[in-house]
Amino acid sequence: MNKRIIAVAIAGALLIIAGLSEALSATRSSGGIADTSREMLAGNMASQEKIIEQGSANSRIARIEVDGAITSGQGTSPLGSVGYNHDKFLEKLEQIQEDDTIKGVLLYVNSPGGGVFESAQIHDKLQEMKEDGKKLYVSMGGMAASGGYYISAPADVIYASNETLTGSLGVIMQSINYKELANEYGIKFNTIKSGEFKDIMSPAKEMSDEDRAILQELVDESYQGFVDVISEGRGMSEEQVREIADGRIYSGQQAMDNGLVDEIGFEEDALNALKKAIGGNPQVVEYKTNGGSLFGFPLDIQSFLPNSDVKWIEQLIQQRQGPTLMYMYAE
Repeated sequence: MNKRIIAVAIAGALLIIAGLSEALSATRSSGGIADTSREMLAGNMASQEKIIEQGSANSRIARIEVDGAITSGQGTSPLGSVGYNHDKFLEKLEQIQEDDTIKGVLLYVNSPGGGVFESAQIHDKLQEMKEDGKKLYVSMGGMAASGGYYISAPADVIYASNETLTGSLGVIMQSINYKELANEYGIKFNTIKSGEFKDIMSPAKEMSDEDRAILQELVDESYQGFVDVISEGRGMSEEQVREIADGRIYSGQQAMDNGLVDEIGFEEDALNALKKAIGGNPQVVEYKTNGGSLFGFPLDIQSFLPNSDVKWIEQLIQQRQGPTLMYMYAE
């Protein structure tokens, strides 16, 4: 049987599982079946602190990372693979902020961006850490675009490699319109709504000028917030930011030329610079998150499906929400 057909079948089954899990979570009760099923699906996601370099326990550096799309969710798909977990990441930031022995934070960012709301939450928490006196250095991985840059902007120093793709500074909102396809196959939609714009951005109807104007206003408002974050974080005027924040992506060197990053280098370069800025012999710790499994059993679907199919299935599962405002680089 064709592997793509197998992938579709698995995706359908897992979508059902994911939906059931969400329904159970919505009706959770203490010690009830919803809690049990959710724990079985998500796995143990407790944060762990691991010493990766010995040094003074009274002067420490915390290494944390954002790897993947910055969106809300459990952080594990039913496939058992681990991705970015927003709630757990915010918990890590809380732990770090409350720990007086941590003098600096090294944030590794490898992300195409994500939700406007989630990006703002991270940004504000990092800003609070800086105000508490903790130094913040950012090391960009292969990609730190859009929301990935948004959360990097408060840093004291930003490192990127020549190969890093960053930028994509802006806001996007997208939906699919299949009205003509539905008409071709005789599919009709019956919509009962309470107001003219209740079904705005519906995939079953054409977007009107009024619809577009309403949505554009939302996008412009979020874009202004992005501009303000860059302007404040990088010490640039709004005019300077708007000149480079037109949605294009930049290489690490181009970003440095435009004032978006400070240094060309890799994570070890950023860590060495942060240790020097803190002084002494700081201990370096890493905050990790445990992986998950499918109903308590590890599932290595990659053993029989190509990696591209795995990513396709996971994207299908994780991107089931409707259109939303995103600081996201879209390929």
